[in-house]
Amino acid sequence: MKVRVKWVEGMTFLGETENHHTVVMDTKPEFGGDDRGPNPMQMLLLGVGGCTSIDVVQILRKQRQDVRDCVAEIAAERAAEAPKVFTKIHIHFVVRGRGVKPDKVHEAIRLSAEKYCSASIMLGKTAAITHDFEIVEAD
Repeated sequence: MKVRVKWVEGMTFLGETENHHTVVMDTKPEFGGDDRGPNPMQMLLLGVGGCTSIDVVQILRKQRQDVRDCVAEIAAERAAEAPKVFTKIHIHFVVRGRGVKPDKVHEAIRLSAEKYCSASIMLGKTAAITHDFEIVEAD
């Protein structure tokens, strides 16, 4: 896997994947940026959210659950001193579907957290990662 990050101006950078997908990264004005995009630490959290959400949806589909939507809401805390690594990450899943079984969602999240999601397993080396979920019945 390869990516490229190019400085644009100020503290704005353009990230590009080997598949030519791009994302703008920046930082807050107090750090010299223009807030044109997520900062790198937010990108890490987005990566964790994407990684675990893909796992959860795929596992629930394999379990024949009628999943219509899945949202991962992530809150994190960081160390006060540099390096300001994540120390706590909480992922709250909102799964919408028809007749989705709680035990199936719990198992999908567990499998993602313990076996499949490389991003969360990697960040779990410095942060305590917790999960919970709610199921919303679809119309």
